[in-house]
Amino acid sequence: MAGNPPSVAIEVDPETGIWTTDGMPMIYMPRHFFLNNHLAVERALGREVYARHLYDAGYRSAWQWCERESKTHSLRGLDVFRHYMKRVSQRGWAQFTIVALNGETGAATVRLDHSVFIYGEGNKPDDRVCYMFAGWMPGALEWAAFDTGNAWKLSGEETQCACEQGRDHCLFEVRPA
Repeated sequence: MAGNPPSVAIEVDPETGIWTTDGMPMIYMPRHFFLNNHLAVERALGREVYARHLYDAGYRSAWQWCERESKTHSLRGLDVFRHYMKRVSQRGWAQFTIVALNGETGAATVRLDHSVFIYGEGNKPDDRVCYMFAGWMPGALEWAAFDTGNAWKLSGEETQCACEQGRDHCLFEVRPA
């Protein structure tokens, strides 16, 4: 992002210490703390099993986020998805850019730059390490469809990772399942 990025209001309850943004409870932690935990679970479960669980959890979380944020900001349908991509870009995960979005089918291509996982894993030739995000976009897009009376069944996958040699960004494809 060039220039000054938009600020994100964080409120801290003086009694409980709970952080909120737009009334949604948040957790703030050092990146290394999250990455160390992420990698420990990946080692314990194996990547394939862990990735399946993360996909489902990410999908569910994106759906819940969209449902809540649509009410908070009076947004509908695909505008909620666009807002979601903007907001996750403001939270240190990565810079999410919608490259393509089909409003009829929910198919999308999303580019990621500066992924937290790339900074944590470095260059692992021919490895795709940003798989945690794979369920986020289908969850948000299926919610957008539901909100407007449509029913999409989508799947998402990382098709390119900045950890792969010669790549400078990640790509995620969301397609009808």
